[in-house]
Amino acid sequence: MSTPTEEPRPPFPPFDAESAAKKVRAAENAWNTRDPEKVSLAYTADTVWRNRSEWVRGREEVVAFLTRKWERELDYALRKSLWAFADNRIAVRFQYECRDADGQWWRCYGNENWEFADNGLMRRREASINDLRITEAERRIVGAREEGDESDLPV
Repeated sequence: MSTPTEEPRPPFPPFDAESAAKKVRAAENAWNTRDPEKVSLAYTADTVWRNRSEWVRGREEVVAFLTRKWERELDYALRKSLWAFADNRIAVRFQYECRDADGQWWRCYGNENWEFADNGLMRRREASINDLRITEAERRIVGAREEGDESDLPV
């Protein structure tokens, strides 16, 4: 029997276009909550991440990492887009915008490679991220995606 922290997360691999797109949207929606505990439940207990040059291992480190992230990345709003999929892997493109404590706005964008366990939890996440200073007037992403919004990443 699964423990609450290892609750299966459909859709399950192997992915097709529809199930991969659902997984991407679920991840976007979860990250836009900015709730580290909630987000961490989509990952295996022994998940391994590379985020920029930082390595994160296990859910406890995921929660600590995300807590630090959202304490410094204020008004965080994210969009993800399916890039590719095969078997138990999904690749995404993403953009997010946030401001720092000094009020400087940032657009961060890049790619992530994901690998899933059979129960639909992500066991590996590798993210390459670039940062661009922007003005508040240059923002393209404000808040979580509206219901029914199927648009791709803003350009």
